[in-house]
Amino acid sequence: MKAHELRDLTLTELQARLKDERDVLQNLRFSKSVTGQLENPARLRNHRREVARLETIINEKSSAE
Repeated sequence: MKAHELRDLTLTELQARLKDERDVLQNLRFSKSVTGQLENPARLRNHRREVARLETIINEKSSAE
């Protein structure tokens, strides 16, 4: 999801999405450690960036309040 689309969400929705993204990222890291490889290694990077994007927007919104 793009940053401008995320900025339209509420703080609780952003926190819920952050939790979901972290869970997906943890599962990807676990499957990589068990099998040694991923079907699509770019997913790891994409989810890591999505977590960073969400954390940035959450910090922006919380400091604005």
